[in-house]
Amino acid sequence: MHRTYSLRNQRIPTASQIQNPPPPPSTTKSRFFGKASIASTFRKNAAGNFGPDLARKLSQLVSTEKGVLRSLEVVAYERRAAARQLSLWGADNDDDVSDVTDKLGVLIFELGELQDQFIDKYDQYRVTLKSIRNIEASVQPTRNRKEKVTDEIAHLKYKDPHSPKIPVLEQELVRAEAESLVAEAQLSNITREKMKAAYNYQFDSMRELAEKFALIAGYGKALLELLDDSPVTPGETRPAYDGYDASKQIIMDAEAALEAWTLDAAAVKPTLSFHQTVDDVYDDLDEEDDQMVPEGEWVEEEEIVEEIPEEEEDDGQGEEEEVEEESEQQHYDDHHVE
Repeated sequence: MHRTYSLRNQRIPTASQIQNPPPPPSTTKSRFFGKASIASTFRKNAAGNFGPDLARKLSQLVSTEKGVLRSLEVVAYERRAAARQLSLWGADNDDDVSDVTDKLGVLIFELGELQDQFIDKYDQYRVTLKSIRNIEASVQPTRNRKEKVTDEIAHLKYKDPHSPKIPVLEQELVRAEAESLVAEAQLSNITREKMKAAYNYQFDSMRELAEKFALIAGYGKALLELLDDSPVTPGETRPAYDGYDASKQIIMDAEAALEAWTLDAAAVKPTLSFHQTVDDVYDDLDEEDDQMVPEGEWVEEEEIVEEIPEEEEDDGQGEEEEVEEESEQQHYDDHHVE
């Protein structure tokens, strides 16, 4: 994760990365054209150089997501090809390896099929983003018209303050501002609505793909338990493999689990560390204040009650001391007179 919690700032290496530097980049990554292909880079730059200014950044995002879809298509195709090749390789091995690799090929092939389904749902997210881009492109002319009329009025007021065209342009500016307000409000509403819908498509499809991948991974590890990996000495034969029924049942269970999975029954659920709404926060604070105020008042009353007897006791002691001093003074005066 980004330590800065934002993609707009430079990424800071974590303590673990400083202590254990990451491995060198993979040799399969392209170094001639950079991290992206030349076609993807060209599409992104072309989308950002043409069209209305307001829609250029979103056009680049839509174009980049198209490259993501094409990459996912390649991954899905290659994964299915790898599954077939795994099954072909295992066919020439011992019975246990042959059976397990064949069943693993079935599971890995299913991963490719799930990625194909994910691509279709991911495309819905991209199409929804395109609708926001189209609205942005339609709002740009109203902005341009408003700016053009404003500039013309300013130019005429500077060149010919008494020009009869100024009132006409001011009326046109009023109409342009009204159209701009309507367009901006429509853009604001549609942007939030479509953005929420688009990323709901994306995150729901990601969640489905991830949890189904996790299911397949679990059944794949169950298949690996059927392999007897205990070492044998030269000349020793392994026990006969009898896991055909078990491997078939694992595949059937995996198929049933994938068909029964629903978004409501998802195992992974996010947990948030903050209150859901502002009202919850203020309600909690009000309850704490209500509980604390009576206690404070009761403490003050107790302190007052405790302080009053102390003052009375002090007054009593003071009177006794004054009486003793007067008696001593009287005794001294009588003795002096004698």
